[in-house]
Amino acid sequence: MRAPAVAGPWHDVVVSEPVPADRIRVSDAERRAVQDMLLRAQGEGLLDIGEYDERVQAVWNGKTRGDLARVTADLPDIPPAPPAGRDPVRPAPARPKKVFSDTGGGTAMRVLTIVFSSIVAVNVLVWGIVSVTNFDLIYPWFVWTLIPLVVLAVLYASGIGRSHDDR
Repeated sequence: MRAPAVAGPWHDVVVSEPVPADRIRVSDAERRAVQDMLLRAQGEGLLDIGEYDERVQAVWNGKTRGDLARVTADLPDIPPAPPAGRDPVRPAPARPKKVFSDTGGGTAMRVLTIVFSSIVAVNVLVWGIVSVTNFDLIYPWFVWTLIPLVVLAVLYASGIGRSHDDR
């Protein structure tokens, strides 16, 4: 039993007949994939720049999968592109190692380290300026400001505020 025909200029076409694979319309994503394959072929020296340009124009003018297949019919299988954002020659850089954890202890250690390091830096700078202007090295009183940093180092060594990767 035949399915009812569609009225109009296509009255002799039966709706239930499957469309051949080479006559299925293509999307922009499919065109972009073929364009990327042509770019890889051009990069490998299979196409010169003029032929690449002609084929890309044919890809974007193509309406069906058959049109796209004709553009790439004479090319060998080209390996797929590496994942986006990855250079196949150079590996992705390693993520910087976290010194302090994201817990409350890690945040406190980070803040205290910044504060006490700033205090030590200011004291060393003042000591240096006073020593230079007096033309004599005076008593290095800034060493007393290092005590809080030593305490923080001991706490860090015992595991307080350290990231879990570093334990």
